[in-house]
Amino acid sequence: MIWDSLWVTGSSRSGKTARLVKQFCNWVLSQTSSKESYYTKNQGEKNRENIPRRLYLHQTEPGVLILAANDENRRDLADRIVRATAGKYPVRCKTPLGFIQDEVTLFWPLLIQLLKLKAQFPVRLRPETEQELATKLWRPQLDEETLRRAGDPEYRLVRRILDLLQLGAYSGIACEKIDDVLLSAIAQQENSTNLEPELIISLLLNWRNWCLDRGFLTYGIMTEVYGKYLLPNPIYQQQLTKRYQAVLADDVQDYPALSRHLFELLLNNGAVGALSYNPDSVVRLGLGADPNYLEGLSAHCRQEILTQPPFLSIGEASTIPMLELITEQVIPLSLPAAVQSIQTTSRAQLLRQTAEVIVKAVKDRHIQPNEVAIIAPGLDAIARYTLTEILTKQNIQVQPLNDQRPLISSPIIRGLLTVLTLVYPGLGRLVDRDAVAEMLVVLSRGVSGIGRENEEKIQQHPPSLPPSFPHIDPVRAGLIADYCFVPHPDQPKLLPVTAFDRWDRLGYAATTAYGNILQWLETQKTQQELRLIPSPISLLGWAIQRFLWNGNNFPYDQLAALRELLETAQHYWEIDTRLRQTSSVSPSLKEETQSSGTSPHSTTAEFIQLLRRGTITANPYPVHPIGPKSNAVTLATIFQYRSSRRSHRWQFWLDTGSPLWAKGGAATLFGAPFFLQERLGEPWTVEDEKLAEEQRLRTILADLLARVSERVYLCHSDLAVNGQEQLGPLLPLVHACVSVVSEPAVV
Repeated sequence: MIWDSLWVTGSSRSGKTARLVKQFCNWVLSQTSSKESYYTKNQGEKNRENIPRRLYLHQTEPGVLILAANDENRRDLADRIVRATAGKYPVRCKTPLGFIQDEVTLFWPLLIQLLKLKAQFPVRLRPETEQELATKLWRPQLDEETLRRAGDPEYRLVRRILDLLQLGAYSGIACEKIDDVLLSAIAQQENSTNLEPELIISLLLNWRNWCLDRGFLTYGIMTEVYGKYLLPNPIYQQQLTKRYQAVLADDVQDYPALSRHLFELLLNNGAVGALSYNPDSVVRLGLGADPNYLEGLSAHCRQEILTQPPFLSIGEASTIPMLELITEQVIPLSLPAAVQSIQTTSRAQLLRQTAEVIVKAVKDRHIQPNEVAIIAPGLDAIARYTLTEILTKQNIQVQPLNDQRPLISSPIIRGLLTVLTLVYPGLGRLVDRDAVAEMLVVLSRGVSGIGRENEEKIQQHPPSLPPSFPHIDPVRAGLIADYCFVPHPDQPKLLPVTAFDRWDRLGYAATTAYGNILQWLETQKTQQELRLIPSPISLLGWAIQRFLWNGNNFPYDQLAALRELLETAQHYWEIDTRLRQTSSVSPSLKEETQSSGTSPHSTTAEFIQLLRRGTITANPYPVHPIGPKSNAVTLATIFQYRSSRRSHRWQFWLDTGSPLWAKGGAATLFGAPFFLQERLGEPWTVEDEKLAEEQRLRTILADLLARVSERVYLCHSDLAVNGQEQLGPLLPLVHACVSVVSEPAVV
């Protein structure tokens, strides 16, 4: 029945998720109705609308579809349900895209029949692999003239075209039917691509068909196949309604429009639902979410509004005067005392003073590091390094949220890639003396043969430092690379240390460490020639185990980088194996493969070049830090912080005067507004952009202030990192609140 379902609306931290967990407990623990009355779905008794129904969760009964907006929220929701029910009921929580991926994989035999595909198990393409293969496939059509006309570099243009397929799939629009949307988007979008919609659709259809022929699935292709072929299929609908007797979805404002079709199918076929909606926490609006369209599901449910203010938050008392000051230029008598500012002239001073305020508060025991969050509209490398360096020197850990940096930015990763070039033939053009010197420094951390002087150094190190340090310092590594490295296009090699006339200047520890590294490399090269190394992934694993791991406790960021490298390499070679197994290769990709495949290890070369281009790979499977590492200051962008749904006692809003606070930035895909159901294909005017920025600013302020309980610091510098004056929309707040008195430097 329609009123069995629940629609919960509330602001951030108002108890929506707790209400959903309580509703789940009511479902599975209720004793007021019988099992027979639920499954027969008998609607003859009028008064049954007000009786809570009981769900029976057993292996032989239908389950509950539990969804969350992103992976971090998914794990949190699943844990809360398990704790509330004492683990008595099977709980399987998914994100909308994770559910679609599972359904497409589960019903792949049905899709093979519907689409007349080759019978092979599907393989999902990660974003970096999708980008590379699409570039190779489209390169004959994206010549220099086409790129010049488009006004975008090849990498960005390919990404934009792939994003259009994903946005269309999220909104439930088939690739063949987005001509009108593209015409409107390309005609109205400022600085947009000038390619014809026919060419874009031709590229997308070619890409989609090429992937399906080989069993490759991207997020966009999976979503389109699910919405176009699977969800409307009567066989699938029958199986879906049999499998789920209820649906529980948290934060549906961040779900794509296709999710509403799924929910309506379940609710209209007798399933009971519980959904939460937060109009102030629309984080993925430019990434495929359609909050207004999802809000239409409230008509299928009994509505419940949570009006209580967020527990221990600054909340509405600060939000209202801030919004009045920004949007209506109404000057309040004063902002709350909980809102303070840190103002400097240069950004370098701002970063240092912000870190000093945190250090002093932690040293004076006013707050713990894990109760502090530094939030910025965009985190550049300078800010990330400066804040991390100052805080860690004061023994205050820093935890970046979903740090989206290229793998190649890590010295450990660069050193491991250099190992590949020295073991596998044909990769000599990818290595130079500087790379070899860096590799020696990285690998010498875990080698044996420590001299007496280094043993004394270890005893002098404080316990807070890692027990392992390089036995070959950068100066000695440079000398070894200059005199012992022999470049060669096919077989670069390292000579014994005696090739350096004054090798006695290196010292015992460095000489012994280099000898161990050289011996290991020669052994691996011999095994490779005998084909005893299964794949480069195995070589990377052996190098990590031999030189890096070696019983050491790695810092969390370095451990995450190593896991990310291994997962990326494993996926890359899995795709390469599928490509080599495919008999019918498209002419363009076949030509590309032949041109770069003269060497038997061309895949290794392409993998190294892919990472060296600065490609940002998918994040590794999440592992949360434990122990002292968990007591860390959170460092995040606005998008990352809001997506995580975290809360802190203190928040530091970095670069408050930046104009990026009102911009979508990287969290808005090209053409995203044109795929919203309420304005499908309509032009996007300057007035629309202005209203969107005002609404984005309102939701950001309301969301952030609901997630802080004690104090907000507005950190503003008159000059940005590029030296320009900062005149962003939040600047009136900085001028209206109390400025923090500069403290003496503590670092």
